[in-house]
Amino acid sequence: MNLQIVSLGLIEYNVAFRLQEILLELRQENAIDDILLLLEHPPVITMGKRGQTSHVHLTQQQLKALGASLVTTNRGGDVTYHGPGQIVGYPIMDLKLHGKSVRKFIFNIEEVFIQLLKDYSIEAVRDPQYTGVWVGNDKITAIGFAIKRWVSMHGFALNVNTNLTHFNWITPCGITDRGTTSLEKLLGQKQDLKAVMLKLSQKFCEVFDLIPQWLTVDELASLFKEKGVTDQCISENLVG
Repeated sequence: MNLQIVSLGLIEYNVAFRLQEILLELRQENAIDDILLLLEHPPVITMGKRGQTSHVHLTQQQLKALGASLVTTNRGGDVTYHGPGQIVGYPIMDLKLHGKSVRKFIFNIEEVFIQLLKDYSIEAVRDPQYTGVWVGNDKITAIGFAIKRWVSMHGFALNVNTNLTHFNWITPCGITDRGTTSLEKLLGQKQDLKAVMLKLSQKFCEVFDLIPQWLTVDELASLFKEKGVTDQCISENLVG
C-alpha cells in the first residue's frame, strides 16, 4: 500500500487542522490513499479532550505577547506545546487496513520513533503509564490522536531543535514528575530538520509496511482540485 507524504513547512495550527478535516473525509470515502502531513507550527499550546486549564500557566494575553496562541482541539490527551524546530506529523490513515486496533496503531507509532532514535544511538522506550516515547524520564515524542470511522487524525510531535523552555508554559500532558528533551539536547548540537524528517518518513513506512509517495504542496493542491474540494483555507494557504 502507498503512503502519500507531504512536507508543508511552517504552517498555522488552524490551517493544518482544516487540511486534516478535509483529508479525513476523503480517506473515509476511500477517495485517497493513506497520507502523512509533516510540518512545523508557530508557537501554539493545544488542549485535547482531557485538557485542564490549570495545566496552562500563562493567560491568553501573556501567550500573545510571547507570539504564541492557545487552541482547544478534538484530539485525545491533555495539554501540549508545538513550535519551530519540532517535527509534527498528522497521519490520515485507515486503521481497518492496519489491524483495526487503536492500541496496535499507537504501539506502531511509538515504534517508529524508537527505531528512528536508534539511528542516533539514543535508547528510547515506551512507558507503561503514559503514551509517547521517552528517553529516561524525559519525553521526546508526544502522541495524541482522534479516530473517526476508523480513520486517524492529529498525530505526533518529535522534539528536534525545539525550544524546551517553552514547555514551562504548561504542565505537558498533565504530567508533573517528568521532563521533556530533544535531539538537539541529547546530541549536543542542532540537527538538520529535513534530514530527520526524511529518516522519520523512512522508519514510518518500514514499521507500517507502506510504500512512500512524496507529494509537493502544489501536487496536494491539485489532488484537492481533482477530488472536487473547494475550500478557502486551501486556496489561501496551499502555495508551493
